Amino acid sequence: MSELVDKYADIRPYNDDEVAASVARLINDNAFIDVLAKYNLPRFISAIPFFSRFLVRHQLQKKWGNISSVEQVQQEVAKYLSLLVKRTTSEVTFSGLDQLDPNQAYLFISNHRDIVLDPALVNWGLFSHKMKTVRIAIGDNLLQIPYITELMRLNKSFIVKRSAKAPKEMFKALSQLSAYIYDSLIEGNSIWIAQKEGRAKDGFDQTDPALLKMLQLQGRKQKKEFADYVRELKIVPVSISYQYEPCALAKAKELYHKQQHGKYVKSAGEDIASIVEGFSAAKGHVHLAFGQPVESGCDSPEQLAKTIDQQIVDSFFLHPGNYIAGGCKQAVIDKKDAKAFEQRMANVPPELKPLVTAMYAKPFHRKAEINSDES
Repeated sequence: MSELVDKYADIRPYNDDEVAASVARLINDNAFIDVLAKYNLPRFISAIPFFSRFLVRHQLQKKWGNISSVEQVQQEVAKYLSLLVKRTTSEVTFSGLDQLDPNQAYLFISNHRDIVLDPALVNWGLFSHKMKTVRIAIGDNLLQIPYITELMRLNKSFIVKRSAKAPKEMFKALSQLSAYIYDSLIEGNSIWIAQKEGRAKDGFDQTDPALLKMLQLQGRKQKKEFADYVRELKIVPVSISYQYEPCALAKAKELYHKQQHGKYVKSAGEDIASIVEGFSAAKGHVHLAFGQPVESGCDSPEQLAKTIDQQIVDSFFLHPGNYIAGGCKQAVIDKKDAKAFEQRMANVPPELKPLVTAMYAKPFHRKAEINSDES
């Protein structure tokens, strides 16, 4: 293994020579097997662990027993995503991909609405357009369960050490992350990272300048001007819009709890429940708009954040629910779509309705603001 790879051993995804052992660990992990049994077998079978584990293990051994490379893992993930798209969306559409160079590595910075689906659908778009899939930034808060760590690192995910709290420790972790992202791009591996820490639970997509300052740490080390370094990174903003907001009720409950009690503490397993709900719930039409690599408007982290936001908000695809929640009467909305959205809103508890409505309305209002600023 090269010295470069070892430098990032604690945060990087698995390499080909680590894949078979990771798959074996997954197949032997009872907690992972029990989750698969719970969601894939009839309840009367999954209730008998001895029997259900035998069945699931046997199936996994057959399907995954010979996987020994990252590329094979990506092929398996693509098969699963294809099924997920068919089962839980009316369609997934893409724009802007044909404007990108398939031989160029990009740093994709996107809005963030779903923990795992956002980068998965970015990868789905790239895979469908015969482009290399991305390495995915994930917070270490998601890695409290061994099988989640295995799955993420198998699927080209690298770790953002959010749990580092002491200033010295934090600076070291951020510098390592910045260097890893830069080296990945130089080696021809595209990266996906969310525009800020955590999902936009209120529908407000905004880039955090602190993220961009982290990216610049490696540029500072190389004594490069901020704008020159940004152009080298080939930042492409990506706008992801779901017809039906993933985990809308759970997000609204969290916001409501914060309003009532001042703070919200996640319960154990809440992130996993969000991942499962994101995968299994109906999403309607999902659109991913890939922007243009940022070449100007990037002289400072704050200016770059505005430039990224401009592209993300401007290219956000407004669905019927966004128009309805935003109070736009002029939009031509299919009656069936309008009815489906109204039925969905009718099932929202009264105390959460204003929060869910605002979640859908925010992209509509922000797009209107950006357009009025331009004119």
